[in-house]
Amino acid sequence: MPFKDRIEAGRHLAKALASYKDKQPVVLALPRGGVPVAAEIADALAAPLDLILVRKIGVPDQPELAMGAVVDGPAPMVVRNEHVIRLAGVSESEFNQVRERETVEIERRRKRYVGERAHPDVAGRTAIVVDDGIATGATTRAALRATRARKPARLVLAVPVAPTDTLTELRREADEIICLEDYVDFGAIGLFYSDFRQISDAEVIDLLARHPVKSEMP
Repeated sequence: MPFKDRIEAGRHLAKALASYKDKQPVVLALPRGGVPVAAEIADALAAPLDLILVRKIGVPDQPELAMGAVVDGPAPMVVRNEHVIRLAGVSESEFNQVRERETVEIERRRKRYVGERAHPDVAGRTAIVVDDGIATGATTRAALRATRARKPARLVLAVPVAPTDTLTELRREADEIICLEDYVDFGAIGLFYSDFRQISDAEVIDLLARHPVKSEMP
């Protein structure tokens, strides 16, 4: 397997991103699995760490199959996968029900993970969006579009592993993609890790506490 665990994957990614260390990057993690990966990158680049709260909108009877995604924000951004919606025969009301449920989960995570934590400014800086891998790309696409709306000078996607065809589709969303391993025949992300246990809320909170956002005021 390419990676022992998310920490090892993060360290390898950090090496691939070393050229950004002196460019004041901001590292943005997709919780929960992307946080340990991103924490290693933030440490190596001496960069602030923040979260992008995004949730997959799964097909009702196949929740792992993404028919869209929703990202946290004043007006939550929704990305739809019309091809999957059509093939699965999902009605608009069914889509909205799942979307609402995932929006509630985003609210729960915001309160639990972030609370009153400050957010680093992304505008005019290099934003590095990090996850532990990509499957369908729905949540990644939503995260990239939401980050682009915050007007970074450069938008970088950094992941340890992804399907080759999904990376091709995502290249129009990011200015640069750093992916250590990509495969035509992919399967599940966990197949590429020896240890792919679920990351707990407590671990996310602990990693954020270790990376407080410093004041950027002069």
